[in-house]
Amino acid sequence: MNKLVELLSKEKSNPKNIFGKLFCVRLKELREEKDLTQAQVALKMGIPVSTFANWEQGRREPSIFDIYNLLWVLEVDANELFGINNDIIL
Repeated sequence: MNKLVELLSKEKSNPKNIFGKLFCVRLKELREEKDLTQAQVALKMGIPVSTFANWEQGRREPSIFDIYNLLWVLEVDANELFGINNDIIL
C-alpha cells in the first residue's frame, strides 16, 4: 500500500489532481477494452452521455453510487478500476 499512500499524499498537496487524472485514463481504457462506447456505458448506467464523458475527461467526478455502477457495468473490481495492483499504481 505504500504507493497508494504516497499517491494520496501527493493528491492532497497537489492541486493538479493526480489521482483523478489516473482515474480518467483508467476509465477510458476499461471502456475501450470492453469495446463499449460512451453512449453504451451511459445507457447501461441510466445517465446522460455528457455525464460519462465529463468523468472520462476529468471535468467531474462520479459519486460513490456511480462508481459502484461502473464496477457492475464494466465488470471489474475496484482495484482494476482505480489501477491498483499489488501496491503498484498503474
